Amino acid sequence: MQLVVTPEEAGKRVDVIVAHHSGSPRSVVAEAVRRAQIQLNGEPVKGSHLAAEGDKLEYRLSRRPPLVVEPEAIDLAIVYEDEDVIVVDKAAGMVTHPAHGATSGTLAQALLAHAGALPGDALRPGLVHRLDRDTSGLLVVAKNQAALSKLGKAMKARAISREYLALVSGSPPHPKGTIEGAIGRDPHNRLKYAIIVGGKPATTHYEIAERLRDAAELRVWLDTGRTHQIRVHLAALGHPVLNDPLYGKVDRRFDLPGQALHAWRVAFPHPRTGEPMKFEVDPPAEYIAARALLRVPAA
Repeated sequence: MQLVVTPEEAGKRVDVIVAHHSGSPRSVVAEAVRRAQIQLNGEPVKGSHLAAEGDKLEYRLSRRPPLVVEPEAIDLAIVYEDEDVIVVDKAAGMVTHPAHGATSGTLAQALLAHAGALPGDALRPGLVHRLDRDTSGLLVVAKNQAALSKLGKAMKARAISREYLALVSGSPPHPKGTIEGAIGRDPHNRLKYAIIVGGKPATTHYEIAERLRDAAELRVWLDTGRTHQIRVHLAALGHPVLNDPLYGKVDRRFDLPGQALHAWRVAFPHPRTGEPMKFEVDPPAEYIAARALLRVPAA
């Protein structure tokens, strides 16, 4: 493909221009730069180079191979299982389902190895909902199509409740509150989400579980389940989740793989019997250690 840099594009990075015109993720463009498949005025160019009006860009981008979910024998922390559902405690650092850049070691692949065939989307087999990679905690998985359909309807009807624990920077002035704000892709950073006009409606409730030193532990529950919802809303409140590299900042005091966020409780009607089911699991050791450190009085 060829293009000529317009006056509006002058001064922008080459990789940004190519990503915009091609509609490709920056990771694909970066790989093309490494392979000298992007040239400026006939010469290989760095992605960070600032283009000038009239520059001629030529690029060739590789197509990504299709994603495939293959079973992988990975240990799972199964909290409950019967013929219809699995409740699993996902470890922080584990991706829920394959995506470009994370094609192995995912929860979906571990579930396929454990349970065999699962219903639903081929890339999200059996998954009723999902968690961010570095968020730990409880996930509900359907083992058959009838269970997936029932649980999907229960999710839409808000009959599945999920409660999280979060360590946040600072302490909200009120003991409890509600955050409302439509969420969509951040127009300035495709890796992030933000409260934007035209986004999907989102509501987050919180309650202070414990006030800590320059921090707090919150109990958080959702009316909706947008991508990064808790992280976006708490950051907008002025109290981002601790150690969140996207919406806050990394604190090297804590030995955490990412944000201090844990899905500790889930409740739902059993898809076959309608019986109320509720499960709770404590946060991982790294989260508990971070909380303990924040309880130490300032010297």
